[in-house]
Amino acid sequence: MFIALVVAVVGSLGAPLITSVATSFHVSLGSAQWTLTVALLSGAVATPVLGRLGAGPHRRATILATLAVVVAGSALTVLPLSFAWLLVGRAAQGVGLGLTALMMGVARDHLPEERGAAVIALISVVSIIGAGVGYPLAALLAELGGVRAAYGLGLVVTAAALLTAWRSVPEAPEGRSAHVDVAGAVVLAAALLLVLFLASERDLWSRHLAVAAGLVVVAGVLLCAWVVVELRSTMPLVDVRAVRHPAVAGANLAMFVGGIGMYLLLTLVTRYAQTPPGAGYGFGLTTFVAGLVLVPFSVLGFVAGKLTPRIRTRIADPLLLAGSAVVVGGGFALFAAARSDLVDVFAAMGVLGFGVGGFSAAMPGVILAVTPKSETSSAMSFNYVVRSVGYSLGSAIGGLILAAGTGPGHLFPDDSAYTTAAMVGIGAMAITTLTSVALARRRPSETNP
Repeated sequence: MFIALVVAVVGSLGAPLITSVATSFHVSLGSAQWTLTVALLSGAVATPVLGRLGAGPHRRATILATLAVVVAGSALTVLPLSFAWLLVGRAAQGVGLGLTALMMGVARDHLPEERGAAVIALISVVSIIGAGVGYPLAALLAELGGVRAAYGLGLVVTAAALLTAWRSVPEAPEGRSAHVDVAGAVVLAAALLLVLFLASERDLWSRHLAVAAGLVVVAGVLLCAWVVVELRSTMPLVDVRAVRHPAVAGANLAMFVGGIGMYLLLTLVTRYAQTPPGAGYGFGLTTFVAGLVLVPFSVLGFVAGKLTPRIRTRIADPLLLAGSAVVVGGGFALFAAARSDLVDVFAAMGVLGFGVGGFSAAMPGVILAVTPKSETSSAMSFNYVVRSVGYSLGSAIGGLILAAGTGPGHLFPDDSAYTTAAMVGIGAMAITTLTSVALARRRPSETNP
């Protein structure tokens, strides 16, 4: 759980520091945005590879080597080097995002079934709510000591994680083998590069729509080619046949659409809170104080994660997904209806956190119910790739809606643009709810442990 939390904190370091990076390195905000995008990209590519390696006999070595790469990357972000080296360091840090699924594999292999299920649920939760820990800490350090001091937080916690893993992570059970499908990894990396590039480059959609549409087609072709490669491989990077199981496919669809909605609201709230009142709305909060808005998100998310294993004994996991999606939709509705006071924003973030916590805790149960123990890391790795892409698209969609709501010559979007974006989020969570309900209608033997 500690390693999963560290990974989440390090992954969140990009968002609150974008403006500071642009100022410190004298680059544009678009270029500084890549300190976040490159970490998501390397994490999305590394996750299925690490998941496959984690399914084999060398899981402990894989975990230690990956953490060593993350520590080295963290050192690069602290040293007084150029912006290019900062991006290299952030890419190395992003590799660690693939460790969360491996931690789930460790828990499932080495803990009693009931305790293992509860720990896996909490690992899933802290991998998301960790952003609420990393964001305000990074922002505070950036204000006190500059961007290098903020990235120093990443170096300290990743070094602690490496030491923790070296002392406590056991060897994988014997009798397993793992082979990395290099061709599949390359094709998937190319496809994800395009998807995340399209999600991050908002100007491309507004100024060169034809080019963006063409790249979407190319990304789609690459993803189809990847599926073909995986189906033909004797040792695929991701077992596509297992992913096609109705329970797994439905859970991944719910994660994708739900991820878009969840990250969309995070994007809206943090930007709204930092907008100066002169725009007719907003609170003009500093980056650090705006980060504190995420505290209710993290606290209530953790509470939901602790409660979910108990509720699972009475309610099926797919129904928990559906209920949690409804709660997240309630957060959107609250933000759309009332956001004139800071208390309203805190309340919306608390509702979002509780819904996200429950959703994240229930998700592994749906997938692992139909997944062999040996494939735990691989199955959850694919789910985390889906989540990363959903988050990236959610952030991009939020930015595009707000950009469309910004009038000519205006620096900030109209207040109504936030309401429009909230309505889109409610639609996304409605789709997630319906998908989860459809999962629950299947036979219990197919969807529950």
